[in-house]
Amino acid sequence: MDGVAAPVGGQIFSEILPYLEVNQGNAEEVEVVEEISTPDLVGKSLEEALKIAKENEVELVIENETEELDKQSTMVKEQVPKAGIIIKKGSKVYVK
Repeated sequence: MDGVAAPVGGQIFSEILPYLEVNQGNAEEVEVVEEISTPDLVGKSLEEALKIAKENEVELVIENETEELDKQSTMVKEQVPKAGIIIKKGSKVYVK
């Protein structure tokens, strides 16, 4: 009975995977996402942190952001992930 499941499973996957757009080993189609070390934003103004985030191609998410928030004088107290952690470009960095 075990010999029957493998061919049927293989057939099912070969029919379903193209619909799910799963890459079937074509190296040319694999998107390479560059990894970077998380920049150190703690102790910097939000304005400076936003500039550094843009330069490093990461998205900065400011916790409790409001319209009145003074980005020049408000300093970053914490960040997640911490500085030095390897992340993919385009990732989000959360700051308080």
